[in-house]
Amino acid sequence: MAAPSTVIERERKYEIVPGSGVPRLLGVAGVETQDDPVEQVLDASYYDTRTFRLAQAGITLRRRVGGHDAGWHVKLPVSADERQEIQLPLGGDAHKVPGRLKRLVRAYTLGEKLVPIAHLRTDRFAHRLADAEGRTVAVLTDDHVTGEAGGESARLDEWRELELELDPGTEPGLLEEFDRALAAAGASASPWPSKLRRLIGDRVPTPRRARKKPAAADVVLTSLRAHFDDLRRADVGVRLDVADSVHQMRVASRKLRSALRTFGSVVDEEATAPVAAELKWLGHELAPARDTEVTQDRLGKQLDGVPPELVLGPLRQYLTRYFAREEEQGRTRALEALTGKRYRNLLRALDAVLADPALTDSGRKPAKSALRKPVRKAAKKLRRAEAATRGLEGVQLETALHDVRKKAKRARYAADTVKPVYGKKLRAWRKNVKAVQQTLGAHQDTVIGREVLHHLAVDGHGEGQNTFTFGILHGQDAAKAARLRAEFTGEWRRLRKGDRPGWLG
Repeated sequence: MAAPSTVIERERKYEIVPGSGVPRLLGVAGVETQDDPVEQVLDASYYDTRTFRLAQAGITLRRRVGGHDAGWHVKLPVSADERQEIQLPLGGDAHKVPGRLKRLVRAYTLGEKLVPIAHLRTDRFAHRLADAEGRTVAVLTDDHVTGEAGGESARLDEWRELELELDPGTEPGLLEEFDRALAAAGASASPWPSKLRRLIGDRVPTPRRARKKPAAADVVLTSLRAHFDDLRRADVGVRLDVADSVHQMRVASRKLRSALRTFGSVVDEEATAPVAAELKWLGHELAPARDTEVTQDRLGKQLDGVPPELVLGPLRQYLTRYFAREEEQGRTRALEALTGKRYRNLLRALDAVLADPALTDSGRKPAKSALRKPVRKAAKKLRRAEAATRGLEGVQLETALHDVRKKAKRARYAADTVKPVYGKKLRAWRKNVKAVQQTLGAHQDTVIGREVLHHLAVDGHGEGQNTFTFGILHGQDAAKAARLRAEFTGEWRRLRKGDRPGWLG
């Protein structure tokens, strides 16, 4: 089967008065011609779990016949007006979702079976909108839809709607100009994000409304849900081999684990400890792919700064071969983790924590009074970690500074979680913590960089490479590490100075 193709759709849907004509948009957003309509008949079958997990996440999965892009489609929300569409051509069993797409949405379905939930037939009249040079600006479609939803009780519905979709090469901001013109012509924005949701909207569970005065658990769970969403979006990116997706997935997993541990007095830590442990496992499985990406980028930039006469031998070719092997091994390990039952069970456990959390007495208290203590505790752990670095040297110091970095990261994440409650009170402190974290992150990069350079020198020597240049880079990293430790000292003073009279006490 062909590899999936990906496009970004930018579109809006509109209600239109029955019997009215299609608006003319000449002169809007550079449109000079509006072609006569081209009729297409689109026949689509939609799939979801029996509990509508995809629909709850704003995702549609369909098999469509007709039109220029007939095939299997998965649509993922990007923003209010944008969706990422992954496409596979028609082929195979017409009633069976391709394995590639099943795996692609696994983080949302949690491995539950995908079943047909609806059927839509659209009689589409498409008007191409072009500029003075004949380039397509957008397509305005007049859709006459007949829908049938399955389930315990069948449902039939018919409606008409307009859809304005920008061409991929059109400036996204022009949507607003089209929007104003269509509103002036009598069209109104559709309340539905998709045709499918219009048909099955009342069957899809809706999230609870936020309370005006949230309890501590409300704030923490809102943050956990956002990180879980980030994890699932990054999961799709990793499977599609999108740049930086492994990094984003690691960040999301770290934030989830950090929140579960920091706010264990709100969402019971004993109940969530197994989930936190599995998130740590996931981070380890993703680490090789991410570390290879970072190290390769760093070494490439370092080599660019070395005078050409000091770059001896075909080092770049050697590094390309070396990192290609490391990258392949790291990606294989990551994908094996995402394919296995252990990861699926982790997703299910996270979903269960969010659906039916084990709350403590503190979790039920007002957020303003209950969330101070966990943040103060995170700050205290950070101070203790820094104190443990005193008098250390060499590898012991590097290890201790890495621990300070991890504690700083957790403190920063804690501040991010409680931001909706405490607002500006933590802004300056969070800024100083972030500065410490970033400096020590750069320091840790030099530690890993020197380890890799030593390995490359030994490995390269065995292959007959001239490894002189690796020694230069190793020395540069050692010198940079010393400078970063000095920067950290100054940043720590600023952080502690801001701590003492402030909210953290």
